[in-house]
Amino acid sequence: MAAAAPPPPPTPAPTAPTMVPEGSTPVGYPLFARIRLAHPSDVPHIHKLIHQMAVFERLANMCTATESSLSSTLFTSPPFQSFTIFILEVSSQPFSDTPLDQNTIYTPDVQVLNLDLPIEDPEKEIFRSGIGDVTVAGFVLFFPNYSTFLGKPGFYVEDLFVRDCYRRKGLGRMLLSAVAKQAVKMGYGRVEWVVLDWNVNAIKFYEEMGAKVLSEWRICRLTGEALQAYGNGN
Repeated sequence: MAAAAPPPPPTPAPTAPTMVPEGSTPVGYPLFARIRLAHPSDVPHIHKLIHQMAVFERLANMCTATESSLSSTLFTSPPFQSFTIFILEVSSQPFSDTPLDQNTIYTPDVQVLNLDLPIEDPEKEIFRSGIGDVTVAGFVLFFPNYSTFLGKPGFYVEDLFVRDCYRRKGLGRMLLSAVAKQAVKMGYGRVEWVVLDWNVNAIKFYEEMGAKVLSEWRICRLTGEALQAYGNGN
């Protein structure tokens, strides 16, 4: 008498969708990194990041931005047509897809960094974003400008900042690359920004990415009382 056939293996339970890049196999201490478009609810985190950036650049005395001023001036135009912010988030677990990420304007960019050691983040709670282990680690703010020489628009990067404990992991490159990819996608001719002359690490980093540091150019700026004088007819 023939033996009865073994029962079929149980069907695996469906798992929640995650934003893990196809083919990525985390090892060691994986750090999932995601770049997405910012939205108005990110303003408190953006404000804290701007303050930390001002301290890092030794310009805290010039930083007068408030959550209110940011809320009233950002997010007033569609992304990429005016001021645009990419938020950098990190997590020790794969990202869950959220309704805020479901748009046709920009698909979040997700990468997995395989680290030898876990990152200790002393500010994890105040930069927590959304559900679970997701934490805001940095941002980049950029907007369109125009090159008359190229006859094409481009992007100007006003600010790029990664929190201290997440630096030297390739996350700054990821942010800047996201802006460059968007410029290429839109047929723009260039991406440009400025760097403080004492920040030799940043200068080296940008040069390694292929950027040209134009030392012969100088920034000219009207602000504060000098700017207001023109508003008063002087």
